[in-house]
Amino acid sequence: MGGDHGPPAVVGGVRDYVRRHGAQNLKFLLHGDEAAIQAEIARLHLDPALIEVRHTDKVVAMDEKPAQAMRRGKGSSLWNAIDSVKQGEAGAVVSAGNTGALMAISKLILRMSAEALERPAIVAGWPTLKGITAVLDVGANVESDARQLIQFAIMGEAYHAAVNGVEKPVIGVLNVGSEDMKGHEEVREAHRILRSGELDLPYYGFVEGDDIAKGTVDVIVTDGFTGNIALKTAEGTARFISTLLKEALTSSVQSKIGALIALPALKVMRRRIDPNAINGGPLLGLNGIVVKSHGGADASGFGAAIRIAVDLARSDYLEKVGVSLGRLGEVIEAVEAAQTAAPSTEEATK
Repeated sequence: MGGDHGPPAVVGGVRDYVRRHGAQNLKFLLHGDEAAIQAEIARLHLDPALIEVRHTDKVVAMDEKPAQAMRRGKGSSLWNAIDSVKQGEAGAVVSAGNTGALMAISKLILRMSAEALERPAIVAGWPTLKGITAVLDVGANVESDARQLIQFAIMGEAYHAAVNGVEKPVIGVLNVGSEDMKGHEEVREAHRILRSGELDLPYYGFVEGDDIAKGTVDVIVTDGFTGNIALKTAEGTARFISTLLKEALTSSVQSKIGALIALPALKVMRRRIDPNAINGGPLLGLNGIVVKSHGGADASGFGAAIRIAVDLARSDYLEKVGVSLGRLGEVIEAVEAAQTAAPSTEEATK
């Protein structure tokens, strides 16, 4: 019931997913206003056997504060959808609703999979010259210590493998330079532990801001403050370039003729950077799969978010992350012990 478009986008997203990927071994459980949902199912001629509708009149508003949503949200479409994952009725939940409420209620119902994580990490699919790069966190955890950054690396690697089909996703840590001594202590500590190889993660090293669009690595790890600024900057730059390009291509008769000739190539470029094509930001770190769709997503965009949820639910993502996070404490202790035992540069020189 959330997002800018409500049931038309959600039910339309179900149809879009089924058309693109089929519905083998799938069923969709839709929570909300039954009359509005059933009207869309009928309008789009969807097979009723694919869908079960759970009616509720209660809805979390898009502008509702997370604390408010937790207090009065029980029985709402958002609450019930998340609870269906907790009860084992659903393999994943997808919502275009209130992000803060989704995160707060998901944490309350599903709990975190690691003690050091205060809240889930949001991962964004980032179009690059080489395909898609996963960037996390992009807004949930404003400050992150070394342990949390390593947890992001573990979760990001498992996520990228499950959703984008990369067998051994390569990880990089976002920093102000590529040299070992650059960045603050938490970033350098995460770098040291990942570089040790104890976690058996393919690690590239430090990457800089321009490496994101290059596709230098498959997964980029950063704190939510830096990640969110990078994401918003990229979105603003894309809109800026798109506006300039449109103005240039419509500025004269000759430009319009040139645009017409270049139209097939322009359509290909548009598809590669279309936000709907990569819509869907999973909340990683929960004991369950929760995917946040952009509030403004249309049916195609919501279908893309469903695809991510299905791929994660059908993968061993949660098990793989659980094993790696379970070993993390031992790995950190081992690396720290090795560093303590190693002679200092001054001692080695003597």
